[in-house]
Amino acid sequence: MRIFVTGGAGFIGSALVRNLIANSEHEVLNFDKLTYAGTLTTVESVSDSPRYRFVQGDICDAAAVRAAIADFRPDVITHLAAESHVDRSIDGPGAFIQTNMVGTFVMLSEARAYWLGLDEEARAAFRFHHISTDEVYGSLGDEGLFTEETPYDPRSPYSASKAGSDHLVSAWGHTYGLPVLITNCSNNYGPYHFPEKLIPLMIVKALAGETLPVYGKGANVRDWLYVEDHVRALQAVFERGAVGRTYNVGGNNEKKNLEVVETVCTILDRLRPRADGQSYTSQIGFVADRPGHDARYAIDATRIKDELGWEPQETFETGIEKTVRWYLDNESWWRGIVAERQADQRRGLAA
Repeated sequence: MRIFVTGGAGFIGSALVRNLIANSEHEVLNFDKLTYAGTLTTVESVSDSPRYRFVQGDICDAAAVRAAIADFRPDVITHLAAESHVDRSIDGPGAFIQTNMVGTFVMLSEARAYWLGLDEEARAAFRFHHISTDEVYGSLGDEGLFTEETPYDPRSPYSASKAGSDHLVSAWGHTYGLPVLITNCSNNYGPYHFPEKLIPLMIVKALAGETLPVYGKGANVRDWLYVEDHVRALQAVFERGAVGRTYNVGGNNEKKNLEVVETVCTILDRLRPRADGQSYTSQIGFVADRPGHDARYAIDATRIKDELGWEPQETFETGIEKTVRWYLDNESWWRGIVAERQADQRRGLAA
């Protein structure tokens, strides 16, 4: 199949691109604006493949989207392009509304126009797959899990913009008959993660000898999903998922933020010990919490397991070990990004 990937130079998108080139016969078009969080270094390993091509473009630019779709003639559009950092959404929500909602509207409109021009067989086989987040469901208490039937209750500008885009996709399926799929995933981690996010940020700051900033008391709980497990799930969904269906994708790895940071420190203590012999945990410092910080997210991934046979292969312990090792082995990738793009600066205090 021909797979059109928006945001294919970002963290999850690039992992999907690398997976499809390495583990399938699909052709892949990577359509990415190359914003601050996107870099083609994430797909260098597959850039020479005859089944891969790249187009720089903005999902909010209807003409650019239309031209790329017309030229590539995809069987599947997997829509990952998005503004994704909660802290940045607190400081500047407008970009999130524009990219995540208006951009998704443009993608849906252009996908529908293309789909209507296909022959009957191709129209039946076409899929528009929207990749979203568990944050649309709001915050859980100490018990319970998010299911596909959990009511939406977004709490941040980021999650509200993703909830809006989910609703647009669902509406285009119901109103226009566009064959849509939605996946909502838990927190991803792994190689090529932009170093403003928790796990890579802790690695970067630990190695720099800086304070490891833990929000509040570090008690907020997230379900951690290794990115390569996630992209296997995405492939399963657009290849075999039922049209109109939503699938939750989780890692079955609930951890408090403080536990995550302490685990990173413990691995670094073993793989790259500090010169003074102290543990990196001595660098942990508690800082002002994020406004409206959701207490707990946790995914029930029963549906995708039962219907599509997917489940994560990595535990948190195996995945975090691989991740820390990758950052130690690839300092040249992230050091330039931190220096040039100020990825390690605190944002989202709503001052």
